[in-house]
Amino acid sequence: MIHPFDDTYFMKRALQEAQMAYDKNEVPIGAVIVMNDQIIARAHNLTETLNDVTAHAEMQAFTAAADFLGGKYLKECTLYVTLEPCQMCAGASYWTQIGRIVYGASEEKRGFLAMKTTLHPKTKVIGGVLKEESAKLLTRFFIEKRNLN
Repeated sequence: MIHPFDDTYFMKRALQEAQMAYDKNEVPIGAVIVMNDQIIARAHNLTETLNDVTAHAEMQAFTAAADFLGGKYLKECTLYVTLEPCQMCAGASYWTQIGRIVYGASEEKRGFLAMKTTLHPKTKVIGGVLKEESAKLLTRFFIEKRNLN
């Protein structure tokens, strides 16, 4: 039987958030947090809008999910994010004890894998879901930025 709510389905929702960031001239990274096949948090980068270096999509999503659940632990949740989390976001994910992280494109220089950031021991990670779509949006954004400067 085909399950309509799979990793691809939810990553497409994260890509919608990334497009919203792009439309606001933010680095186009989007995130959703899912529990029991239900999106409980949606977010995208807001670092420029809020003038806050910590306003990454994942951080915004963690806050929204914790608020929705009424607690800080996200053990039964999955974070879908269009780019491999950075060291800061991976560290925050450790403290939320999130059950799964599914990301799109890899971040070879500043991603949590390159930085050797430790996740919670029970967190499972899947990378590369819709990685081409995620990378394409990021590449287009930075090409446009370079051409404007």
